Amino acid sequence: MSRTVEITVLSAENLQMNKKPIRGNAFVTVQSDASNDTSATTVDSEGGSYPSWNEKLVMDVPLHARFITVEVKCKTSSAGSNSIGVARIPVSDFVGGYVPENQLHFLSYRLWDGKVRRNGVVNISVRVKVAQQQQQQQHSCNSNSMSLSSAVTGVPVAGNGSTGVVTGIPAIWLNYQRN
Repeated sequence: MSRTVEITVLSAENLQMNKKPIRGNAFVTVQSDASNDTSATTVDSEGGSYPSWNEKLVMDVPLHARFITVEVKCKTSSAGSNSIGVARIPVSDFVGGYVPENQLHFLSYRLWDGKVRRNGVVNISVRVKVAQQQQQQQHSCNSNSMSLSSAVTGVPVAGNGSTGVVTGIPAIWLNYQRN
C-alpha cells in the first residue's frame, strides 16, 4: 500500500560546487527510501546558484517509508551530473500529527554535499493526496463532531463570566494515611 504525495520543488539557494557558486544547469531528483521510483525536475539553466523550478512531482510513497530524499544535481558537459547536495526529509514532517493529510506544507531543508558540508537550501511544498472516499468520511465526521461541540455551552473557568470548556486528563485523588 502507498500514499500519493505531491511534491512541488520551488527553488534552491546558495548552491556551490567546490566552494564556488554554480553557474546553472541544476535539477532536482526526489525518491523515497522504500522505493526505487525516482522523479526529476527539468534543468534550470538560468538561475545559477539560486535556481527555481516550481515543478510539481507526483509520486507514490509506500506507507512504511520513513524518508524522502531530495537531491540537487548539476548537469555537466559530458552528459553526466554532479551531486550538489542532498536533504533527507522525514515523512513525519508532513504526515500525521494535528494537521489534516491534504494540508499543504511549505518546507525548507539544508542541503549537505558528499563531504557532509552545508551546501545551500532547497525549498519545497508537500501535500499528501487523500482518496475521495476518505475525504467524504473526514467531512462527515467533522460535521458530526461540530454539531456536538456546538451543543456544549462550557464550564465557567474563571470568575470573569468566561464560558470556555475545560479539557484535560481526569486525575484520581487518593488520600494516603501516614503512619
